[in-house]
Amino acid sequence: MHPHVRSLLTEIEGEPEAGSAFPKPLTDDTVRAADVVITMGCGDVCPIIPGVRYEDWAVGDPALASPEGVAAIRDDIETRVRALLTTLTD
Repeated sequence: MHPHVRSLLTEIEGEPEAGSAFPKPLTDDTVRAADVVITMGCGDVCPIIPGVRYEDWAVGDPALASPEGVAAIRDDIETRVRALLTTLTD
């Protein structure tokens, strides 16, 4: 995980695991257990399971961004997650 991302995650209240977080692979079992699979413009190839909703969110690359840019990326993702959650709880 990019160091700027890790430091910003630790700022999020209720995120005690930020220091040990790492990207997880999209395995068949992971996708099969999901209602929604989100990729973030990384070109990941993930298993296609019927009945699972897939979305690709084009977000900036934190490795190419300033600390302020990384914060903007984090805020963009937070906005998208909150919008997604409203569709899942309706």
